[in-house]
Amino acid sequence: MLQVTDVSLRFGDRKLFEDVNIKFIPGNCYGLIGANGAGKSTFLKVLSGELDSQSGHVSLGKDERLAVLKQDHFAHEDEKVIEVVLKGHEKLWQVMNEKNEIYMKPDFSDEDGMRAAELEGEFAEMNGWNAEADASVLLSGLGIKDELHDKQMSELENNQKVKVLLAQSLFGDPDVLLLDEPTNGLDIKAIAWLEDFLINFENTVIVVSHDRHFLNNVCTHIADLDFGKIKLFVGNYDFWYQSSQLASQMAQDQNKKKEERIKELQDFIARFSANASKSKQATSRKKMLDKIELDDIQPSSRRYPFVNFNIEREIGNELLQVQGVSKTIEGNKVLNNVSFTMNPNDKAVLIGESEIAKTTLLRILAGEIEPDEGTVKWGVTTSQSYLPKDNSEFFEGINMNLVDWLRQYAPPEEQTETFLRGFLGRMLFSGEEVKKKASVLSGGEKVRCMLSKMMLSSSNVLLLDEPTNHLDLESITAVNDGLKNFKGSLIFTSYDFEFINTIANRVIELKEDGAISKEITYDEYLRDQGVYN
Repeated sequence: MLQVTDVSLRFGDRKLFEDVNIKFIPGNCYGLIGANGAGKSTFLKVLSGELDSQSGHVSLGKDERLAVLKQDHFAHEDEKVIEVVLKGHEKLWQVMNEKNEIYMKPDFSDEDGMRAAELEGEFAEMNGWNAEADASVLLSGLGIKDELHDKQMSELENNQKVKVLLAQSLFGDPDVLLLDEPTNGLDIKAIAWLEDFLINFENTVIVVSHDRHFLNNVCTHIADLDFGKIKLFVGNYDFWYQSSQLASQMAQDQNKKKEERIKELQDFIARFSANASKSKQATSRKKMLDKIELDDIQPSSRRYPFVNFNIEREIGNELLQVQGVSKTIEGNKVLNNVSFTMNPNDKAVLIGESEIAKTTLLRILAGEIEPDEGTVKWGVTTSQSYLPKDNSEFFEGINMNLVDWLRQYAPPEEQTETFLRGFLGRMLFSGEEVKKKASVLSGGEKVRCMLSKMMLSSSNVLLLDEPTNHLDLESITAVNDGLKNFKGSLIFTSYDFEFINTIANRVIELKEDGAISKEITYDEYLRDQGVYN
C-alpha cells in the first residue's frame, strides 16, 4: 500500500497542493486528473521519490517495490531491448549481474560459492528463471516482434522505444505502478493490450492520461487534483465528469428547486451502479458506488472553452473526390494511388501506420502542396479550413498580442476589440491574458488560438491533424462536443478512441498501395480488425 500523509508542495508563491492525505490500496487503479499545470506529473514525482515535498511524507509497505514509466526514450541506446526491460526490476537485475560475475571468475573460491548460493536463492524467490520469458511476453504484447528483443535500442524506431520503456515499468509485478501518459505513442492494438493488462493487474496503479476511453476502461477511482487538494472518487472518468457537471448545475441553480437536481443526481448514481456490474472490477466497485452520498460529489473548478463551428453555407450534392493521388517525399513514396469519395455530412477519420502519409494527404487536401499524380476535386459549394499538426509558422517570431493575432483571420464585421476579446474569453484567454504575445504561448494555448481561427472562418469542411495534441481533458472534451455538433464535414487524424468514435461515421485507412474507405464507426472498424471483441 502507498500512503501519502500531509504532503504539500509550492513553487515560489504558487501552491500546487497542500495537506494531501490519501491511501492508495492494492487492486485499484487510480486516474489522477487535473487541469494543465495543476501538478499531476509533479505529484507522481513526489510519490516516486524523484522530488521531495516541502512537508509530509510518502510511505510504501515493507518490502514493496514501486515502478515508474520512464520518459527518456534515448537513455539506453547502447543496450539490448530485453536487458532494458529486465532493468525494470532493479534488485533482480543486480542479483543477475553479481551472480554472473562470480561464475565468470577464473579463481572461484569457497566464499564465492557461498555468495553464489545466496544469490541463487534470491534469484529463485524473484522468479528469476522466468525473467527473460516474462519480459518477452510483455514486449510481444505491446507489438515488439521477437526478432527485435536482442537488438540494440538504437536500432528501434521512436514509437518502439516508447513500448520498451512501458514494458520495463510493467516488468516484475511491481507493488505500485506509476504511469504518466502511458498511451502516448502507442497504436490502438498496444493500447487495448495495456488496458487488458491493467484491468487484470492485482496491485496498485496510479495513472495520468488524457485518453478518456483508457481512463474509463482501467480506472476504479479518480483522484481529482483541484483547489490545491486531491480528492478520491469511486468510479471511472465518465462517472466523475458527469456527476461533477450535475453538481455544478446544482450549485448554479440558486433560484430553482434543487430537489429536481438532487433526484437527477441520485438517479445517475443508481444507473451507474447498475452499469458497473458489467465490468471486470464489478463487485467491489458496485458496493462502493452504492454507498456514495450526495455530499461526496462536489462541483469542479475546471474551465471548459466554448468550441462551436458555424458554417456560412451548406454543402451541396458533392463534397470530395480523390482519384489516384501519389506523392513522393525525400525519395520515399508516402502516398500511392490513393482514391476515395466523401459524401456531404461525412465525418471521416484518417488512419494508417505512416504519420507522414496522413499529414501529407491532409496538406494536399488543404491545397498546401500538390500531388505528383492524381486529382483532388472539391465540390463547388465547399470551403476548407486546415489545422496542421505543426502550427509553429503561425506563432514563431510573431510580435502581436492575441487580439491583433486573431484580428488577421476575422471577417471585417468581427474585427472590433470588444468582439475579439469576448471571443478569446470564451476560449479561456481572459483579462490581461489577451495581451500575451503570440510567440510565447504554450502548446495548448496555440491549439486554442488555431481553433479560434477556424471558428471565425465559418468553413463547411474542416481538416484537422491531431487536433487534441497539447490539450487538457477539459479542452479535449469541448473540442469533441464542438465537432460532434458541427453541421459540416470533417477529415481528421487522432489516436483518441473516444474522440474518434463519437465523431467519425467514415474510416479512411491509408495503405501502401492505396486507401480503403468505409462508411463505418471506429468501434465497428476495430472489431472487424479483431482489436476489441
